Amino acid sequence: MNYISTRGKTAPMQFSDVLLMGLAPDGGLMLPEEYPQIDEATLTQWRTLSYPELAFEIMQLFATDIPKDDLKTLIDKTYTVQAFGNPDITPVRTLKDGIKIIELSNGPTLAFKDIAMQFLGNAFEYVLKKKNERLTIIGATSGDTGSAAEYALRGKDNIEVFMMSPHGKMSEFQRAQMYSLDDKNIHNIAIKGMFDDCQDIVKALQQDAEFKAKYSLGTVNSINWGRILAQIVYYFKGYFASTTDNSQKVSFCVPSGNFGNICAGHIAREMGLPIERLIVATNENDVLHDFFTTGKYSPRTADKTYVTSSPSMDISKASNFERFVYLLAEKNGEKINTLWQDVNAGRGFDMSDLMANINGKYGFASGKSTHADRIATIKQVYAEDNQLIDPHTADGIKVAREVRKEGEVIVCAETALPAKFAETITEAVGQLDIPRPKHTDNIESLAQYVTVLDNDANLVRAQIEQFVVAK
Repeated sequence: MNYISTRGKTAPMQFSDVLLMGLAPDGGLMLPEEYPQIDEATLTQWRTLSYPELAFEIMQLFATDIPKDDLKTLIDKTYTVQAFGNPDITPVRTLKDGIKIIELSNGPTLAFKDIAMQFLGNAFEYVLKKKNERLTIIGATSGDTGSAAEYALRGKDNIEVFMMSPHGKMSEFQRAQMYSLDDKNIHNIAIKGMFDDCQDIVKALQQDAEFKAKYSLGTVNSINWGRILAQIVYYFKGYFASTTDNSQKVSFCVPSGNFGNICAGHIAREMGLPIERLIVATNENDVLHDFFTTGKYSPRTADKTYVTSSPSMDISKASNFERFVYLLAEKNGEKINTLWQDVNAGRGFDMSDLMANINGKYGFASGKSTHADRIATIKQVYAEDNQLIDPHTADGIKVAREVRKEGEVIVCAETALPAKFAETITEAVGQLDIPRPKHTDNIESLAQYVTVLDNDANLVRAQIEQFVVAK
């Protein structure tokens, strides 16, 4: 399988090269030339597979330059009961009102990002060893990507990690998870700004071709195709767990800020998975909700982005959105380049003439949740189902209940475990002992290691130059 850029000016590449590169040289995002098509016979065959078996069947279609035995070893090493606490890896449970929740947060950092990041860490190490190369990861996190990446890459050979986060904008637990790591290859940088500022710095450094080559820059943000690939798997697994045969359809409701998680669901649907609708749930930063209801995409500047109680979605520029718009634009790289020039200039773009495709052909819908909504939803789920859910998952459940059609089966994608957001949980249900895995006990009291910098790409550049030997 060959990979191409959404901007149309990058020569086709193989999976291993795309895995290491982050942004394409032309500034676009890499994606397959075509998505594999899965027929009903294959769906039936896959229905009874274990999670590692299913992951292998799906990933081998995309990672065609990795020998199958090696790929199977990487997957079996990643998706273990020891790492995820459950042989199903992503089990599905059902609330009393019929809404289902696919559990994606059983990994080491208690967030859905672990499912992709644990694979990415092993895949990076494997590919780098084969190529005899080093990699400098630069990333941005609004809360969960950073810790998932750091836990997956800590101590890995030939990998240095520089992770940016918005200074003071994450929960106490999220900060503790990241900043308490003392591994020599992990460098935490808190940027005085919002997540979008951190993301802009990643893109600025990625787009400096000379610097990128000199320091072998890669990324673990959802612009990295390897992350999307690993996430496709659990949409298939969630579908199989929620149905009894392939004639049934389900919808997925996904809390979304950067459009990475739901992009994987979109690709699963394009591959032939019987998904009825893909429902985007936003918080007060509702840029994506605006697009999926009006066709107009108007990213906000960082100073117009709200700080909310579902902080992992405090994003107003959805980096991964470009992969979907590329299909909407009929794979016209020149058009994508023009549209994103408008985005970077603060103008956004209007595709309202394509609403029939957006909502019909591609099956998207959306909704919005506010702080009051998520507090009410957390409280209701606790009262009715005796379950605690995190604020982002609450956004998803609120929107799912709001837009559900009669007879529609909706699976909500869990974002994280509630222990990561104790303050909001306490506001919703009162003071109680929020369950947390043993390895996270007293994590907030550990020493923390972080460098606070102004919002300036050159300051981050200097950090990389200080700790990484140039080629």
